[in-house]
Amino acid sequence: MTVVNNVTRMLDSRKIEYTAYELPAGKLGARETARLLDVEAAAVFKTIVVARDKPGKPLLVVVPGNSTVDLKLVAAALNEKKVYLPTEREAEALTGLQAGGISPLALINRGFQVVIDSSAQSFDGIHVSGGQRGLNVKLSAADLAMLTNARFAQVSRPGI
Repeated sequence: MTVVNNVTRMLDSRKIEYTAYELPAGKLGARETARLLDVEAAAVFKTIVVARDKPGKPLLVVVPGNSTVDLKLVAAALNEKKVYLPTEREAEALTGLQAGGISPLALINRGFQVVIDSSAQSFDGIHVSGGQRGLNVKLSAADLAMLTNARFAQVSRPGI
């Protein structure tokens, strides 16, 4: 039995095509998730909380698991002067979700602006957190963007 939570119920209610995967409930990185799912790391997207320099709701930046968020590209894509990465603890406080389970799907209608790295559009489906540790969801990048009112932009660079 696959985990059912608010994210999967929302996807079902909106008739969004997706596949849910149960994973170990520990904090897994995107590369470890890709290994467990036997998919390339570029298809597993991680959600990074990015704060604005000026007051305002933080951003959710969705980037491939084999890349890192590029703060200069994020700022340029959103016409912000400067953005920065909050600490893991701050990110958890800002979203109400545990690191490793932060998902734009779990934060719909909470005022977060979402940016998805444009590389997502090259995949039939991308993997993202299902809103809790141990749950991964594969869906189309177009559906993710539609649900979260996201924009696509190049916001990552190859990781180490």
